[in-house]
Amino acid sequence: MSNTIRVLGISGSLRAKSCNTGLLRAAAGQLPDGMEMHFANLIDLPFFNADLAERPAAVQTFFDQVKQADALLLACPEYNYSIAPALKNAIDWASRYPDNVLLAGKPVAICGAGGGMGTARAQYHLRQVCVYLDLHPLNKPEVFASAFSGGFDADGNVTDEKIKSNLAAQLLALKTWSLRLKG
Repeated sequence: MSNTIRVLGISGSLRAKSCNTGLLRAAAGQLPDGMEMHFANLIDLPFFNADLAERPAAVQTFFDQVKQADALLLACPEYNYSIAPALKNAIDWASRYPDNVLLAGKPVAICGAGGGMGTARAQYHLRQVCVYLDLHPLNKPEVFASAFSGGFDADGNVTDEKIKSNLAAQLLALKTWSLRLKG
């Protein structure tokens, strides 16, 4: 880990105007000193298929991004009480890298925007996946944002200052957690 903590933001939504992608954009504006954020784009990532003889270019790009990241910020939509397929697919690909070296030991924070419970069920399901893959999820603060209570504009951008404040607190905790794990 360099002096600057490199965070890779991964949104589980493929929609351009996604509130979950909006959370990542807002998070990038709330980074504490000593952190930088980059974004993964999952739109071209094919479904995981162990029969593929050659690694698709989009998969290699994603692998490179995960490898360069010191920590992950996962924006987790909730589909049918669980993790969105695009996010799960990306995690599945990364987990198949030899010896799980892309994910094992990596700190991760999870946020999400959705209906009444703000993706709580999906986030807790995602935590189970993280534990199995030896990712180290940040416990608190949790960020559950309502996508339908006026906290986002029509383009999915965060307009609510409380959501931005919650993201700032989460990123500060992720920085501390990353340094502690490095330690």
